[in-house]
Amino acid sequence: MTTIASSDTAPRRLLLATDLSARCDRALDQASQLAEEWSAELIALNILDPTASPDQVLAWASGTGDEQLLRVARQQLARDLKTVKVPVKLYISRSKDVPATIRRMAAETQSDVVVTGVSRNETLGRFLLGSTVEKLARSLPIPLLVVHNRAYGPYRRIVVATDFSESSRHALLAAVRFFPGRELIVYHAHTLSMAGLADVSTRSSDVCVSIEDAECASFLSATVLPEGTKLRTMVEDGAIETTLTRYVREHEIDLVVMGSHGNSGIMSLLLGSTAAKLLDWLPCDMLLVPDPRARG
Repeated sequence: MTTIASSDTAPRRLLLATDLSARCDRALDQASQLAEEWSAELIALNILDPTASPDQVLAWASGTGDEQLLRVARQQLARDLKTVKVPVKLYISRSKDVPATIRRMAAETQSDVVVTGVSRNETLGRFLLGSTVEKLARSLPIPLLVVHNRAYGPYRRIVVATDFSESSRHALLAAVRFFPGRELIVYHAHTLSMAGLADVSTRSSDVCVSIEDAECASFLSATVLPEGTKLRTMVEDGAIETTLTRYVREHEIDLVVMGSHGNSGIMSLLLGSTAAKLLDWLPCDMLLVPDPRARG
């Protein structure tokens, strides 16, 4: 049996990593909503990029020094967070190593979750979808929330993607801890072996799903969950990047929670090319939960 290894309370401190541009507004709104929901402190970090906003561009082009650029950034950050109803701390930094700066600030502020946003078809968007998020997923010792959508309210429809590994178990426990009282969908995608593809039939596919259903039940029975936890399971046939994307869209899922290490599929998904596919394809937010055993 596996018990909750970390605190059984919701996060107390969130670190929002923002470049102050419109592409990060959704992450800001979601971080603010979660901070209010959890009665948590919100820490907003802007890693200074003079090309991110018109004010900073003008200040940079006119030869303004770092002190003035920092002042402009702080003013904008304070204005963006003016209506937030929880304690907020503002930090401005200038660094060429964005992931390292985020990790350092998360450690110094003892944050429980890092929140960031993504965009598409822009240089920074590709950077966030690729190296920054991947590096953070590899190295952050705390969960990373990657925001795609607008914040319409608390997350209601939540999927926990699992490969039945210990990493997936930690992700499930984190989801239960972060979102108590909400029904969680424990999702598993099973891919038939290449040897069986030639002979695949509806019956053999159903048998495989039944076996995976039994393994899912075994996985859950070996996990000690708080009393009253609401779970339902979903096992599907196919590659997770396609089946999960379809499931999320068809069922209007708000959030997918995944472990950032694991057996078989999940490790390669989050640390390889499929990670970028999921971050790009999934029409919902993603919470990547590290395995405590991987912490240095």
